[in-house]
Amino acid sequence: MGGRKRVYLINTGGTIGMARTADGYAPAQGFLEAQMRRMPELADASMPEFTIHEVAPLLDSSNMTPHNWVQIAQEIHRHYDEYDGFLVLHGTDTMAYTSSALPFILRNTRKPIIVTGSQIPLCEIRSDGRENLITGLLLAAESEIPEVCLFFGDRVLRGCRAVKTSARGFDAFDSPNYPPLGQAGIDIIIHRERLWRPDAGDAWLHEGHLDATSVGALRLFPGIAARVLENMLMPPIQGLVLETFGVGNGPDQHPEFLAVLQRATDRGVVVVNCTQCLRGAVSMGDYATGAALAKAGVISGHDMTTEAALAKLYTLLSSDLSPAEVRRRMGRSACGELTTA
Repeated sequence: MGGRKRVYLINTGGTIGMARTADGYAPAQGFLEAQMRRMPELADASMPEFTIHEVAPLLDSSNMTPHNWVQIAQEIHRHYDEYDGFLVLHGTDTMAYTSSALPFILRNTRKPIIVTGSQIPLCEIRSDGRENLITGLLLAAESEIPEVCLFFGDRVLRGCRAVKTSARGFDAFDSPNYPPLGQAGIDIIIHRERLWRPDAGDAWLHEGHLDATSVGALRLFPGIAARVLENMLMPPIQGLVLETFGVGNGPDQHPEFLAVLQRATDRGVVVVNCTQCLRGAVSMGDYATGAALAKAGVISGHDMTTEAALAKLYTLLSSDLSPAEVRRRMGRSACGELTTA
C-alpha cells in the first residue's frame, strides 16, 4: 500500500452513478460507491488508492451552475496537499463547461485534475463508465499531467478546449482547435510536448463569487432582431459571448443591431466574438461584417470555445478588474484555452 498513489474522487452526480427510477435515470446518494464496490479491478495493486467524496445534493449536470464550479474547486483546494491527483465524476451534458471553468478557478495546479463520466450508468451491462472510471483514476495518479483534463472514450483532452459533440456516442467529446493530450489504447500515452506548463507556485483558488456575476451567450441567426440582442444586453449583464458566423462575422447592414452593441460596450459590457463553427478561429479583419463588430467594441475570442469564453468571462468579471483590463486578458492565454499568433 505504501507506494501507491492517492486520488481524491469527487462524485458530483451525472449518468455514471445514476440509478433507475420510475421517471428515468436519476442521481442517488451512495449508489455510485455501491457499484464501485462490485468492481474487483479497482482493488488491483496497479490501481491508486482513492477516497470518494460525494457532493450533496448530487446533480444531473443540467442543473450545474457557476456556484457548483466553485464548490468543486474548493473541495480540490482543501485536499490539494493530501492527494497526488483528483478525479471529478460529472454528467456529460455540461461536462465541457465545468472542465473549462476549473482551470480558470483553480489556477496553476501542478497535479492532474481529471473530469470524466459516462453515457450509460455503471449499473448497466454495457456501461462505458467502467473504462472511463478505471482510466480516469490512473490518469489522476499520473504526476506528469499538471492541468485540468477531460477524459472520455479513449482521449485525454485539455479541459478548456473540450466540447461535447455527440449526444449518443461513446466518443462524445472533442478538442477541435487543440490536439488531444493523450490516448488510452493498449497503453496510455501522454504527449508531454502538448501539456500546459503552469506558473511557479501551488494551486491558487479564484476567490471571486461567480454566482454574483452576470454573463450570457447569444447565437446569431439570419434575421436576428436588434431587440433580442438589446434584451440580452440589459443590465445587470456584464459580459456576453456572441456566437457569430464564420470567422467572426455579423450583420453590418443592420445599424440598430450595431448601435445596441456600441451602447453596451460603451457602458462597460465585455462582448466576446466566438465563431459558431466547430473548428477555426475568429479573424474580425477579414470581412467588413467582422470589422463592423470590432468598431462596435466587440473583441475577438480567437479560437476559444464558447464554454471556455464563458468561464473566462465569469472569473475575470468577478475579479474586480476594469472592463478594459478584462478585455485585455480575454485575448491572452491563461491556461492554454486559446491560440494567439
